[in-house]
Amino acid sequence: MKRLHLTREGYEKLVEELEHLKNVRRRKISKDIAHARSLGDLKENAEYHAAKEAMALNEKKVHELEEKLSKAEIIDEKRIAKDKAYLGAKLKLKDLESGQELQYCLVSAEEADALSDLISITSPVGKALLGHKVGDVVEISVPAGILKYKIVAISR
Repeated sequence: MKRLHLTREGYEKLVEELEHLKNVRRRKISKDIAHARSLGDLKENAEYHAAKEAMALNEKKVHELEEKLSKAEIIDEKRIAKDKAYLGAKLKLKDLESGQELQYCLVSAEEADALSDLISITSPVGKALLGHKVGDVVEISVPAGILKYKIVAISR
């Protein structure tokens, strides 16, 4: 069984999502099904079929999350070098082309969210940054060209 490495925050987010799907969403969909049933003929009842489909999708997501959580291993940040960019590291970078400062947190693919500056260690940028220290200049090949970043700070 392949382990799924997660940060503490990522693990807690998955647990919270699972609890929401099981305790809130599941109840709402059940009420929707009951309401649709009360409307009569189920064969041509669009509300009933939509609610049943929503239930199936919810249960699929519940199963996927339970599977992920069963494989999850929370990374022990005490055992990871604090001076290098590894899973869970918060990086402050300087774009050497524009001079702009960026902040990213390196996370697993399951936790990645570009809008929240959480980048996957399996992405081109994440892979290129892994193992580097403060002061290192990293050149990253992306579809748009070459990015040049200097690592300004690393924190956990």
